[in-house]
Amino acid sequence: MNKYLISGMLFQALSISMVAQTKPNIVIIYTDDMGIGDLSCYNNGWVTTPNIDRLAANGLKFNHYYTASPVSSPSRVSLTTGMFPTEWGVNTFLHERAGNARCEQVDYLDASAPSMAESLKKVGYATAHIGKWHMGGGRDVDDAPQIPLYGFDEYVSTYESPDPDKLITASDWIWSKQDSIKRWDRTKYFVDKTLNFLSRHKGTPCFVNFWPDDMHDPWIPQKDFFDDKKSWTSKSNFIAVLKEYDKQIGRLLDGLKQLGILDNTLIIFTSDNGALPTFEQIRTNGQRGSKVSLYEGGVRMPFIVSWPQKIKKARIDDKSILCSVDLFPSICSITGAKMPKGFDYSGEDMSKSLLGFKVQARHKDIMWDYGRNRFFGRPPQPYHQSPHLAIRRGDYKLLINSDKTSLELYNIQKDPNETVNIADKYPDLCREMSQKVINWYFTKRKLRQ
Repeated sequence: MNKYLISGMLFQALSISMVAQTKPNIVIIYTDDMGIGDLSCYNNGWVTTPNIDRLAANGLKFNHYYTASPVSSPSRVSLTTGMFPTEWGVNTFLHERAGNARCEQVDYLDASAPSMAESLKKVGYATAHIGKWHMGGGRDVDDAPQIPLYGFDEYVSTYESPDPDKLITASDWIWSKQDSIKRWDRTKYFVDKTLNFLSRHKGTPCFVNFWPDDMHDPWIPQKDFFDDKKSWTSKSNFIAVLKEYDKQIGRLLDGLKQLGILDNTLIIFTSDNGALPTFEQIRTNGQRGSKVSLYEGGVRMPFIVSWPQKIKKARIDDKSILCSVDLFPSICSITGAKMPKGFDYSGEDMSKSLLGFKVQARHKDIMWDYGRNRFFGRPPQPYHQSPHLAIRRGDYKLLINSDKTSLELYNIQKDPNETVNIADKYPDLCREMSQKVINWYFTKRKLRQ
């Protein structure tokens, strides 16, 4: 064989080996409907989550992380694309076609959208999506793109997807008595699938969307609760499900250690949106709002990052302001992956903050659009129902409707529970911020309609 060809083959093999040795595995744990008060590393101890706390003790906890939407589908779109979900026409949870039309949204995320998984594949990552999808498919939407078109080599998904796993979807709903894998064993099943994927690709950098849905009600801790509908959203059921969920996160961490890859695995733990019911705001740590609200309780989430080889233990960042749209550019920066060209990304590279190197000042405003018409879900109490637009800049967060009604301004550092509207004290700031978010809304909403 030609010596130059042999030399080239050896160089290629060495390059692949170096990729495997240097690039971290990445696991994003995207919990469904978990409030910031659901974790004992954030709350006052009303519930305990020792295994998730272990993740925080071995890594970095953020106090100012935001999801880009207070509901599932758009939140997931923001993480996947690095763009605000309104810019892809996903405004609330994706459901049947008629409901999507009423909410002025598309039926699924366009497969031409930028995708974190696709970018990571191009720099040598094996990719898997395991758990809830909810970016298209299910109900009467039968033409949603298949999950591999978004850059995933393998997948296991729930009923809100184009190809749900039959073992967990005996019916077209979140669970069924006939499911082979019962509701209370679902996260265990996802952990097993994740560890199996990682073990089969050992030596290759892996990216896993680990997106369990146990913490989304109805909460079914065991078979005795199948027919007890009154218990499905009770605090006692919630605590029992949370205990099992935390146990399975512990199994995941232990499994990574047994595989010998924990030290070089970047784990991100967070939630897609706020809690509901909130049990009198205990699940939001007293923050105003909940799921389906743009107040802090709907969008300010727990956020923990662990990477033992890089991140120092037991750190807390109380200053950096992160958003779900930042994860794509930040992870690309960490891994050397490239953001696809031709898109106006909403997120920014916050990797130095993400890895605990320094507090980063944010350059881009965070903007939200949720609840533009009467067909959107709302919290049951009027006090927690927000205007449909919001923007955070530095310490300030402004909320307003696109018709310029219901103007509210809060200093989040001084007033994290949004109790004192200070809009009348800062007319110039209100004018500037409200004009920006309203102009953004009317410009971007037209792109995908």
